[in-house]
Amino acid sequence: MNSDAFDWVSSHADRTPDKTALVNTATGTERTYEEFDRRASRFAEVLTEQLEIDVGSRVAILSRNSTEYFEVLYGCAKADATYVALNWRLAPPELEYIIDDADPSILLYDPEFADTVETLRGDIGVDQFIALPDPVEGDQPEPSTDDGLSYETVLSQTAGTRREMPDHDRTDTWGLLYTSGTTGRPKGVKQTFDMVLYNYLNIGLPIDLTSEDTTLNVLPFFHTGGLNLYTNPTLIAGGTALVQPEFDPGAALDILEERATVFFGVPAIYRALFDHASFEQRDLGAVRSWASGGAPMPVSLIETYAERDITIQQGFGMTETGPTVFLIDEANAVEKAGSVGQPSPFVNIDIVDADGNSVETGETGELLVRGPGVTPGYWENPEAQEDAFSGQWLHTGDVAKQDEGGYVYIVDRLKNMFISGGENVYPAEIEAILHDHKAIAEAAVVGIPDEEWGQVGKAFVVVEDEPSLTTEAVKAYCDEQLASYKVPKTVELVEELPRNAAGKVERETLKSRAE
Repeated sequence: MNSDAFDWVSSHADRTPDKTALVNTATGTERTYEEFDRRASRFAEVLTEQLEIDVGSRVAILSRNSTEYFEVLYGCAKADATYVALNWRLAPPELEYIIDDADPSILLYDPEFADTVETLRGDIGVDQFIALPDPVEGDQPEPSTDDGLSYETVLSQTAGTRREMPDHDRTDTWGLLYTSGTTGRPKGVKQTFDMVLYNYLNIGLPIDLTSEDTTLNVLPFFHTGGLNLYTNPTLIAGGTALVQPEFDPGAALDILEERATVFFGVPAIYRALFDHASFEQRDLGAVRSWASGGAPMPVSLIETYAERDITIQQGFGMTETGPTVFLIDEANAVEKAGSVGQPSPFVNIDIVDADGNSVETGETGELLVRGPGVTPGYWENPEAQEDAFSGQWLHTGDVAKQDEGGYVYIVDRLKNMFISGGENVYPAEIEAILHDHKAIAEAAVVGIPDEEWGQVGKAFVVVEDEPSLTTEAVKAYCDEQLASYKVPKTVELVEELPRNAAGKVERETLKSRAE
């Protein structure tokens, strides 16, 4: 295992010190690579000199997106500390579990979450609290606790000596990102330096990311998508990352029209942009690369954007994979809509049956992934490690198939599948059909018990523009598009789908409501 010192931010600070690295789109705060490197160095000095943390100590951050967020992350790298990205959408008891699991010695927070910090303070073993500037207003708050510190104050008290990332193995842990816990308690996924570097290669090469690019990031930094699609790759390339603290479709469209050259979003983001009143009037021709992941992009939405000469490349990844595993090439993004493409350059995949044998082309099986961009494992969780890995292969839990051209299609999550009359039914297939209906905004299908068939589907449908749409009309539409055993036996029209803090549909909630 190689031991190296490498610090791309310091390198860019030497070569292009005046180039803009980070921009907070809400406050207008801009940091050049020189400023970014110096402030990250100052935070590293705070950790090692003022707070005297040990190598490998955890530093948690509870904040919306900001330029300071990346100063903290890169300061941790320079100080040989491990960041812990906390999901600010979680309730205090959920945060308490993660904080207890990661055992950080320091917690940074922005003013919006001061009350949450006060609620947690007596129940967590954190030694020091640091109040960050407001990422929306830009104000520096007073610390919310008697023994708390102010971020700008502690930075101002440092000598300001420039630091580079120390020698370390490239597979050393840089940070912990916690899974959403849809199948149990959240797991802390170790994010290594190799994962960040190889994700840059796996996504940067396919979209030709360079130092000339400006990316707009609207995804939260507590997820791998927010950190690594494309903020970290942009910083590695020496480009400019525009950071939106909270997604606003109108403001995002302004930036996409005026400044950004590449963009990554989840399907809900693309839907919100398209639904904005000014979308049709926007000139978005300066954005040369559009990509999506996090959930299946409805084919109809891909085709709708294509009518505006916007080609959205669908991808696939996981927290455990850095995240990039696939990104369909632009030339086939519309023609093969529904596919996530071929494996990225530094990824190996296999699709296997229940016995672990590779399936034939066109057959479905579980997707396995391996490569230098895959996590070495979970924080203090050997049981999860054993369940998820077979040697170097990561079991994704996703059902996939591959066509003759090597293009992969994600069929569904393995745990979402149900069996009706002896036939495997994948809710994602039914949901894709429902999403193609012009009057349906969202849909989710779950399997529920049935005396005759064992299990049958129930669809929960959010109606968009047609208040007269009936449940029978939805079933009739499905009957025209699907085999009879896939057609939901019942349909319920709802105002919204229940989602967890990560924005994923809570299928267990729907099942309990249906049974």
